[in-house]
Amino acid sequence: MSVAAHGFPKRTLAVIPAGGMGTRLWPRSRRSTPKHVLPLGETGQPLLRETYDRASRLAGEVFVLTEVGQREIIQKVLPEIDPEHLILEPSARGTTNAYGLAALTLRERYDDAVMLVMPADHVVHGRAGVTKAVRAAVRAASTTDCLVTVGLKPSFPSTGLGYIQAPGRVTAGAIRVRRFVEKPDLSTARRFMRSGGYYWNLAWFAWRLDVFVRELGLHAPRHLAGLRKVMAARGSGDQVTAAAIYNRLRVDVVDRSVMERTDRMLLVPADFEWADIGNWAELGDRVRADAHGNSVEGESILVDTSGSLILGARRLVAAIGLDDMIIVDTEDALLVCPRSRAQDVRKVVDALRRAGKTRYL
Repeated sequence: MSVAAHGFPKRTLAVIPAGGMGTRLWPRSRRSTPKHVLPLGETGQPLLRETYDRASRLAGEVFVLTEVGQREIIQKVLPEIDPEHLILEPSARGTTNAYGLAALTLRERYDDAVMLVMPADHVVHGRAGVTKAVRAAVRAASTTDCLVTVGLKPSFPSTGLGYIQAPGRVTAGAIRVRRFVEKPDLSTARRFMRSGGYYWNLAWFAWRLDVFVRELGLHAPRHLAGLRKVMAARGSGDQVTAAAIYNRLRVDVVDRSVMERTDRMLLVPADFEWADIGNWAELGDRVRADAHGNSVEGESILVDTSGSLILGARRLVAAIGLDDMIIVDTEDALLVCPRSRAQDVRKVVDALRRAGKTRYL
């Protein structure tokens, strides 16, 4: 495989998954303003914009993988993107189907390419570290018949992230993966940190297109069979049938359907700053706090209040006697909850759906 001037194979194709909503960041994250278009990093730019610019430095071409309902949202953030570089799902059906659709779509155009997956909603710092890790992952993917992931050594015992056990020595920039671990409890996460050999699962992947399609066929054959039917219907111009088939595919996460089952998984250890802002408490941990531990955006008056995240919109927020609370104010909705219950914000979204109050979603 030929190598471009920036050190990456010419046929490195970055795919940015950008289809989720980010329910635990309601009321700011909604269908019209999903998580990846929010300015949650330090640049003031949407996360998707930051990811696209980063991927453009790391790959020959960049594609955005999203559901058809988000096409206009994506194009508003990335007005320069060619429609041919949008890979559209008829609806969100999990990462197994999404990544499979992307791989089959790209394989029709670039049979020998390496597909680099970088999700749109991560906060990342450390350009040199990112470049080094991605270069190693692409190299491993292009020279082996393996799927490759990028992992970070945990800096604290997180219970909100998945882990990957890869206890061996680094050979040619990568380590053989032993197993994937679901989000652990606190004592297990602490044990992982003490024992070593565990990495945070960033969901950053690299693979040759033919290798991923092969592994998908081995471990998720029904998904692959359905996706081939979708591609055939699209190829004949029958988008209605393609959407109907796709919408019947079982929803599954690629980590469970493929990554946990394959014996051809490598991990590249990385060293850069990374965060998947999954809820308001995690965002509050990254926003500069004042002398009382309060992280504030917008106009506010705080009396005897500490350790709280206050995000205002167009009006003054006043708080008295609060400790470790979250207040997120928008034009039509107000969220108030303890920081310890930040993970439960998605329950509000579920309750709004059940009540038919979709105007707030």
